[in-house]
Amino acid sequence: MAMTVHVDIVSAEGAIHSGMATMVFAPAEMGEVGIAPRHTAMITRLKPGDVRVETEDGQMEHFYVSGGMLEVQPQVVTVLADTAIRAHDLDEAAAVEAKRRAEDALAGKTAEFEYAKAQVELAEAVAQLRAIEKLRKIKGG
Repeated sequence: MAMTVHVDIVSAEGAIHSGMATMVFAPAEMGEVGIAPRHTAMITRLKPGDVRVETEDGQMEHFYVSGGMLEVQPQVVTVLADTAIRAHDLDEAAAVEAKRRAEDALAGKTAEFEYAKAQVELAEAVAQLRAIEKLRKIKGG
């Protein structure tokens, strides 16, 4: 039996995932991190991207997070996300439209606050599209 770690992924909307895993991958600010059971304790900020949870049966579950915090304890990994969505629930058309709106806002920037907000929205839309593309490659290949 493989060693496991308990993983909780929660957002403001509620719990998205709770279960055991043999490995967790997350988009930390300093780069992607891989967390195995008994990983040393740490806390880091997350950037928008794909959180992957390898379950005990070897399946890889994908979740999109728009940012947040990652807390790692030796037996528990907690993802506290601003927004968390199961990757297969992502809406590609909505992400493409959000990307287009953010790019338009960046092109017509009027205030520093609006520019910063548009940059964040663009980063989130691009991260969603990357998560969709990764999932498409996995299913197709």
